[in-house]
Amino acid sequence: MEEVIEYVLETERLTLRKCVSTDTDFIITLVNTPGWIQYIGDRNIHTQSDALNYLVKGPITSYEQYGYGLSIVETKDEKIPIGLCGLLKRDYLNHPDIGYAYLPAYMGKGYALEMATAVVSYSQSVFSIKEIQAITLEENIRSIQLLEKIGMQYMKQITLPDTTIPLLLYGLQLP
Repeated sequence: MEEVIEYVLETERLTLRKCVSTDTDFIITLVNTPGWIQYIGDRNIHTQSDALNYLVKGPITSYEQYGYGLSIVETKDEKIPIGLCGLLKRDYLNHPDIGYAYLPAYMGKGYALEMATAVVSYSQSVFSIKEIQAITLEENIRSIQLLEKIGMQYMKQITLPDTTIPLLLYGLQLP
């Protein structure tokens, strides 16, 4: 049985759709890009089975539990998957946080800003979320710039449970 593609939102150039089990090839490619490994970490996702496990335990479970999660960003006209964007609910943060990652060929074109802005608006209008957070490494300058462009402000430095890597915590109060 073919899975139904559920579109979440669209912008001028992009669409955001929920992940499905057939997104494994894209996930393998994305999570093994140098940027993902450098700034998010090596998730050891190298096989179809690894990618399916990531999708089911991550985004797909998040949709079921919270109604939101990381979703596939596609070009609107060609339906080419170019990245992930969405809200995550993490046990160690008080509010949902926005996450994003894009294939290198699609970086620097304003896609991340376009979709992150839409996700913030969507989270407020659909889920009545009053605050969004984000975490990033201090050396991830592009991510920090994007967070600041969507109105987020630096809050403090945090260290996640079972790690020693300091992260920057950003926040945005929504009306």
